[in-house]
Amino acid sequence: MREKWLQKAITRSEVQLSAAIKQFNDSNKNPRTYENGKVILVSYKDWTSGFFPGSLWYLFELTGDKKFENAAKHFTTFVSNAQFRTNTHDLGFILNCSYGNGFRITQNPEYKTVLINGANSLIRRFNSKVGCIKSWDFGNWQYPVIIDNMMNLEFLMNVGKMTNNSLMMNAAISHSNKTMKNHFRSDFSCFHLVDYDSISGNVLHKQTVQGFSDNSSWARGQSWALYGFTMMYRETGKVEYLHQAEKIASFLLNHPRLPKDKIPYWDYDAPNIPNEPRDVSAATIMASALIELSSFTNNSEYFNTAALILKNLSSDKYLAKKGENGLFILKHSTGNYPAKSEVDVPLSYADYYFLEALQRYIKYKK
Repeated sequence: MREKWLQKAITRSEVQLSAAIKQFNDSNKNPRTYENGKVILVSYKDWTSGFFPGSLWYLFELTGDKKFENAAKHFTTFVSNAQFRTNTHDLGFILNCSYGNGFRITQNPEYKTVLINGANSLIRRFNSKVGCIKSWDFGNWQYPVIIDNMMNLEFLMNVGKMTNNSLMMNAAISHSNKTMKNHFRSDFSCFHLVDYDSISGNVLHKQTVQGFSDNSSWARGQSWALYGFTMMYRETGKVEYLHQAEKIASFLLNHPRLPKDKIPYWDYDAPNIPNEPRDVSAATIMASALIELSSFTNNSEYFNTAALILKNLSSDKYLAKKGENGLFILKHSTGNYPAKSEVDVPLSYADYYFLEALQRYIKYKK
């Protein structure tokens, strides 16, 4: 028998996504958010485009309902053109969450082809002088690398292992090592962005673009870091990544401004806490990472904190009622507060990591 809160979370997710697949079936785009009474749909050119099909793959696994498998296949095809993009570091988000989960579940060889093409596109953004994959092609930076980019390394590791491509795996390891060295402060909080000199590989500048200030701890960035190093330990067995993840976890779990319900404010240093927006996406990423981290350690606090997050997100405060919230599952995420973009709205990636965390909860519950 599943716990009441867990069954509620899965059932409500089924209800919302069942309606969403009907609503957006012919759109050729995937839902990203619901803002000002309108669902924002995005093409394969958007970094969030792979999360909705990924959510459908996870919901199929959680329920066994073929309807979600068929929908996942359909919405996954919406991002196929991303496999040839070389102008973004987000191909892991776009392709690994959609085609990657699809291939893991179905072993469809066509999905494998897309994944290989996509990873070959992504590896072109690696600069051996810097030792990292370049993040953004806009702005005044020379060679910007953001903490979010740790999440795209899973894609390179997966395809690297699948095709015995050591170049891809070594690039992911190099990127992790450089990030570990340059992105973190002494308390194991991290900057959002490090700008490198593309010729010498030296650090030019460190800052936080989507957080409160350059010296603040932007909540989602800390969760990306926790998830990224936990994942890289899984993929490589390198114990330094495990230790890094544990230190990041300690920073987060012992933070004096982490609320009682463990759903972070959008930045741990935002000036008007407790009157600041929450970021549910930071909470779901953190929960999913903590469950995996608990499986590598004897620290029960990781699993228990993740369970508390998931229980609280399954309350009516955060879980959308039937037909509401633009047919997204969770409320109260924050995309980019300084840009006043996607503040206190649902976000497709909050839903994706929520469903992933629920699945991991079921898998690892003692």
